Amino acid sequence: MGGAMTRRDWLAGSAAALVATGCARPVHLTQSETTIVRAPAYDQRLYDIVRRLVASQGVAVRGRTVVIKPNLVEFEPGSAINTHPLLVHAACEAFRALGASQVTIAEGPGNRRDTLDLAEAAGYFQIIPGFEDCFVDLNVDEVTLIDLPRRFSKLKRVYLPNTVLGAALVVSTPKMKTHHWTGATLSMKNLFGVVPGGVYGWPKNVLHWAGIHESVADLHSVFPRQFTLVDGIVGMEGNGPIQGVPKPMGVLVAGADPVAVDATCCRLMRIDPMRIGYLRLAAGDPAVFAESNVRQTGEPIAALAQPFALIPAFRGLRLESGA
Repeated sequence: MGGAMTRRDWLAGSAAALVATGCARPVHLTQSETTIVRAPAYDQRLYDIVRRLVASQGVAVRGRTVVIKPNLVEFEPGSAINTHPLLVHAACEAFRALGASQVTIAEGPGNRRDTLDLAEAAGYFQIIPGFEDCFVDLNVDEVTLIDLPRRFSKLKRVYLPNTVLGAALVVSTPKMKTHHWTGATLSMKNLFGVVPGGVYGWPKNVLHWAGIHESVADLHSVFPRQFTLVDGIVGMEGNGPIQGVPKPMGVLVAGADPVAVDATCCRLMRIDPMRIGYLRLAAGDPAVFAESNVRQTGEPIAALAQPFALIPAFRGLRLESGA
């Protein structure tokens, strides 16, 4: 693990970053750095934790538009399917504090049901003041046909919502979960939700037919300006992303390089990131997200890692002890 720092160092750096980001400048994101922080519960402490965490990454968005993309899939009482609304609201407040001109929450769930009904069942209306006024349903947003910058799948072009295409910064706020098709679903897989169901139908099978791992890598290439904030306070293990069981982890993971962040999350889950197809495709060279090449700040992986249960088909993804 490269460049580990103590919690005291991280707190000091966060305070300095809050001052540094006060002046207007273009969006600039430091690559190949991830930060892990402890976040024991979904409570009011999250607002301060997230504000300092975002500031510590040097994200400058003053006067620019930010779109926050949660993982809003389905609702089951007592489950850990969706990004918790308190974390999403904390992220909104953090980017507003940094001077963003507009902060929008946007999602296009893959299941065919009313998106606002799903958001209400998941607690978004209750937790986020004026939620409907700052939310865009990407399944029915206006779209533009774009050429894929890098082609990994069978797709050549794809219709994508104008809300995310026009954002200065796309912030992926996924839930830390296992996945019955890709092994792990984190910030990059979360981009499936930007593909509009109004164009491609539900459950967006075009992405499956074109190759799931390849489609994840395609979508990642469309958005060069991303920031990731992973909800690992309570994740999901086993038969994710919907039918698994809650996995308390008490962590948030953040960074500007989704490949590095997702690789770090895999290591926290004791999953070998080198065996996740979309990570290898997006990185080009697996050495890019080797642990020695990711500058790790905040808490060390070893102190917080817990093995997530995997379905039998993916038990070969297990990160070997000491790897």
